[in-house]
Amino acid sequence: MNKGNAAKPESDLEERKPHRVRLPGFLVEGEIGLGDAIKRVTSAMGIRPCSACEKRAVALNQWITFSRW
Repeated sequence: MNKGNAAKPESDLEERKPHRVRLPGFLVEGEIGLGDAIKRVTSAMGIRPCSACEKRAVALNQWITFSRW
């Protein structure tokens, strides 16, 4: 039997926490997701978000967050 190929229960996959990257001095707020950061930059450039952009932002926020501490 190979234990390395065992499937993880779905509850473990749903409770996965995002990676946290510390950026002290660059953030005014306590925490921001990667999707929200990209949304702010593109909005500042005049690009309006669509429904696919919103879904992408949610997925990226679940993947990486930036924090001050």
